Amino acid sequence: MDNNVPTVDQSDRQVPINLRQSGPTPVEMLIDTRVRKSPYWELSMQQGCWRASIYNRMYHPRGYIPREEGGMMAEYQSLVNDVTLWNVAVERQIQVKGPDAEAFVNFVITRDATKIPVMRARYVILCNEAGGILNDPILLRVGIDEFWFSLSDTDLMLWLQGVNVGGRFDVTIGEIDVAPVQVQGPKSVDVIADLVGEEGRTLPSYGLMEAQVGGRDVIISQTGFTGEKGYEIYLRDATKYAEDMWNAVLEAGAPYNLKVVAPSHHRRIAAGILSWGQDMDFETLPFQVNLSYQVPRKKEADYIGKARLEEVRGLIEAGTPPYRTQLVGLLVGGKPITDYAPDFWLVSAAADGEAVGYVTSPWYSPELEANIAMAHVPVSATELGTEYWVHLPEPFADTPGVPVRAEVVEMPFRPSVNPNQRERLKMRGLDAAV
Repeated sequence: MDNNVPTVDQSDRQVPINLRQSGPTPVEMLIDTRVRKSPYWELSMQQGCWRASIYNRMYHPRGYIPREEGGMMAEYQSLVNDVTLWNVAVERQIQVKGPDAEAFVNFVITRDATKIPVMRARYVILCNEAGGILNDPILLRVGIDEFWFSLSDTDLMLWLQGVNVGGRFDVTIGEIDVAPVQVQGPKSVDVIADLVGEEGRTLPSYGLMEAQVGGRDVIISQTGFTGEKGYEIYLRDATKYAEDMWNAVLEAGAPYNLKVVAPSHHRRIAAGILSWGQDMDFETLPFQVNLSYQVPRKKEADYIGKARLEEVRGLIEAGTPPYRTQLVGLLVGGKPITDYAPDFWLVSAAADGEAVGYVTSPWYSPELEANIAMAHVPVSATELGTEYWVHLPEPFADTPGVPVRAEVVEMPFRPSVNPNQRERLKMRGLDAAV
């Protein structure tokens, strides 16, 4: 076998994860009209955005503070100490509206949509018939007959429309001109209160409220891609009114030292929040990535993937899981990892052994003074305290070419302001959400 092609057992996958270690590559992103610019794209450029990626076929700002001024770690300090504004318009909003909206949503998500009150949101997953995770959006119920899927990184609209070919459900399905931003950090509650009044302070976790920001109609949720206090502002008619809302947030945030930054993957890793495409994909089962609680035990209604997911749960309980790897948290040695990893770094069970797994999401935690990571490792060796060795690239390795020690630890790595559903269920001794 070519030494550049690692031999990690991926026999449970039809398309293996590409584990070739290419490292950083000196390429320039081409900006053209085949990829969509969000309403906030130019506003992000004005704030100093210097790099981007592609997410949901849109350009996604991923860095503002230059590397020589601290880069992502400096952005992190604004998040955990003050308040930050993120351009996350790439979370495209897919509206399902009509008399059968609840029934349709209940059929495509694993959780029970009938138990979601109006003006509440939920973190949900959608699976295919094989149980693979298609998307893990925030689902907003903005009316009795209207839901918005706030997407992670897949073309879920096409799936939803395909499910309803022939009009089995009396609904319309399509993208709407709504674009969110996130306001995240401990002072975010002050910014929101200054924007919309004291009602903003009492908005519960995953609660929704209608308001105006900059004179424009929005829906605000207390949600976000961090373990910090945070909100999302969903601007209606965003193509027309992006500047009005954006500038109002900047003005309100100025007294609280608000900074425009990129999504904080180091904080979401610490909180145990998954990123679709990094930690999971179409061939990943929920049970592999700590999402077993998203597979309810008491949902009577049928949903896509139900038969397979219930079969897999039975196999797991019988001690024969039908997959090779499980996502775990690792404390990792080496020098501080202070930026995005360009590869899925390899993991070995012994310092001189063959690769048996791979790191999906690594970063340095200033609070823990250690590198933390999510990683897929053999399902038979996931106990807390299990030792592994991670093959870090030269900038982060203690000794070039020599792997560093890692240890399986509990996730989340740090407490969150609002513990997620998995954490709350665990506290109650439960393993499934409604």
